[in-house]
Amino acid sequence: MTEDRVRELIADVDRADSADGVLDAVKALSAAESTDAIAKLIEVLGYNNPGAAVAAVDGLVAIGEPAVLPLLEQLDGYNYGARAWAIRALAGIGDPRGLEILLTAAADFSLSVRRAAARGLGALRWQELERGGIADAQTRALETLLETTEDPEWVVRYAAVVGLEALATAPTLSISGLPIRQRFEEMIATEVEPSVRARVGLAIERIEAVTPSQGAGVG
Repeated sequence: MTEDRVRELIADVDRADSADGVLDAVKALSAAESTDAIAKLIEVLGYNNPGAAVAAVDGLVAIGEPAVLPLLEQLDGYNYGARAWAIRALAGIGDPRGLEILLTAAADFSLSVRRAAARGLGALRWQELERGGIADAQTRALETLLETTEDPEWVVRYAAVVGLEALATAPTLSISGLPIRQRFEEMIATEVEPSVRARVGLAIERIEAVTPSQGAGVG
């Protein structure tokens, strides 16, 4: 898509005069997957329009790595709502530069932010870190995810299970996965929410199916 067309789509967002109009314009801009749209999509995160914010997050995730630094640079200046949406975007992108933010967000007061952080922590692209730093980063993510499996909200515990499965099956797993398996076995016995318990069972099956070369850290 040409730069001129992206500028037109950005202008459409600015011209929209209703919530639905903004939503439609942001969806179109997000679909362009253009780096030229990053600044406007980040701006949309601060609008009082949840639908448009979701569309903007989708667009930023689709753009990927080029959106990470702009998100991180503006994170501290956001109002809470925009910051929460930005965290969801970082979680979806999976860039390891978002690790510190996601570790903190896992204890956020908003369950939707905690849920996004839990999923994101397990799915970071660890291979983009320097080899010497992978084990430390994964250890910190593991500790946070294990704590998150005790969250009072079942949707967050569910997300923590998803995150732990992703971590345990990561091709670049540099730590022992035994604590994950042990925690899953505890949850099978103690988890009160059936959907979470079922998700734990699925995670165990998937971890066991991983090839030895990938799952060597999983006890």
